[in-house]
Amino acid sequence: MMKRLRNISEIRRFFHRNEIPIYFISATSFNLLGISEWVRNFRYINYIDCFDGRHPSVRIPQEQPHREFEGIEDINNYLLSHKEVIDYVKHRGPGKAVFLMFDAESERLSTQIGLDVWFPSASLRERMDNKIETVRVGNRAGVPSVPNVLAKVDRYEHLRAVSTELGRHLVLQSPFGDSGKTTFFISDEQDWRMHAEQIINEPEMKIMKRVNCRGSAVEACTTRRGTVVGPLMTELVGFEELTPYKGGWCGNEIFADAFTREIRDKARNYTFAFGEALREEGYRGYFELDFLIDRDDNQLYLGELNPRVTGASSMTNHAAFAHADVPLFLFHLLEFSNVEFDIDIEELNERWADPDNIDSWSQLVIKHVDDSVDFITEAPESGIWKLQDDNAVTFTRFDYHRRAVEDEDHGFYLRISGKGDYRYKGADLGILITRGRLMTEDFQLNARARAWIDGMIGHYRGMPLAQAQRAPPPPVSLDDGAFKIL
Repeated sequence: MMKRLRNISEIRRFFHRNEIPIYFISATSFNLLGISEWVRNFRYINYIDCFDGRHPSVRIPQEQPHREFEGIEDINNYLLSHKEVIDYVKHRGPGKAVFLMFDAESERLSTQIGLDVWFPSASLRERMDNKIETVRVGNRAGVPSVPNVLAKVDRYEHLRAVSTELGRHLVLQSPFGDSGKTTFFISDEQDWRMHAEQIINEPEMKIMKRVNCRGSAVEACTTRRGTVVGPLMTELVGFEELTPYKGGWCGNEIFADAFTREIRDKARNYTFAFGEALREEGYRGYFELDFLIDRDDNQLYLGELNPRVTGASSMTNHAAFAHADVPLFLFHLLEFSNVEFDIDIEELNERWADPDNIDSWSQLVIKHVDDSVDFITEAPESGIWKLQDDNAVTFTRFDYHRRAVEDEDHGFYLRISGKGDYRYKGADLGILITRGRLMTEDFQLNARARAWIDGMIGHYRGMPLAQAQRAPPPPVSLDDGAFKIL
């Protein structure tokens, strides 16, 4: 019988000695980059080679013909069906699989090649991912949402009838999908006509009072010993320099003083309560909550639940507290390993909330924002880049460790779109991670952020499609909801 783990040191040793092959199967390694250095026998099986074959734990099978991908689940199912992947997994023996996104077919294919999925079932994740269900779980947990009603809406007059107490300015959200694409801002009948077709096709809508808010996010992991809660992070949302989608997520900051102590404590308590409610629903493991902070009265509201690792996971799992103890994702692996452990979760959460254990980092998710399509002929490589005094951005060296970033003048760039790829509206170009803040006190991009964005985009070059003499890419977005590379 496996020895019960009684402290952080024993947890670290347990994963240092891990014998079970564990695979992160996804389009890129971004979300869990660095976990392979904490967990022995952890590997990445990816579709996109961000590191040009130079990351020792990343495996990229040679591309073979496939049907058009409609979602990241399709990418994962393609990988799970690939002979090189099947041979690699079978050679290493029975193992475990973790995903960003997966479906019932992914579960079937995983089982077929000897992999257990170490996440709640796809059907349970889908139910929890429903924004309507999030409101209901939050209500049961005592975590308030922005004043709202839940209703099916079929015409403008009906919308006004069910939302009389919410005011003129409304925000409507579909049960599923990216907040940047399935969130609708309705103030009058003209706004309604712009989005009516999408709204009336939904079985139910979340209809909210529009508040003057700023976004924030917390990642957590619900375990049989309680819910482990990470720090409250800022969210970068809808900046036109980074994303063409209004309301679209485009980065995070982790910074102890970005919020008041009262807000941080309330977010931690709400997240713990929500995690406990999730476990009652049968869900366990990693999740993320988006919170909305009303700038007018400083009220904290539940926004969305993401029952998975997310784009913010790269921040949570590399913060100072993670290096002092263990990354949050290791508690997810521990929960699914079924190894018994005795950890004082309350004490751990208090320690992780201490500002001394939170260092300052930011990340920018850079998309192609122009309404154009071309063929990429030059692209910046992944590694360490430097922001010069004249705001020029220059390459320093190849690396796959973000901790190699020495100061605010250096950044780690993870390239997503590279030479030979198409560049089109909404395409993920790459992620820039650097020390310090990239937003002002008013939550606007600061000058340093703009210099980094302009500098990195400036290293891309494209060729018109006619000159490339290749067929244009299919009209599919690589963003949340339809197809999120990250």
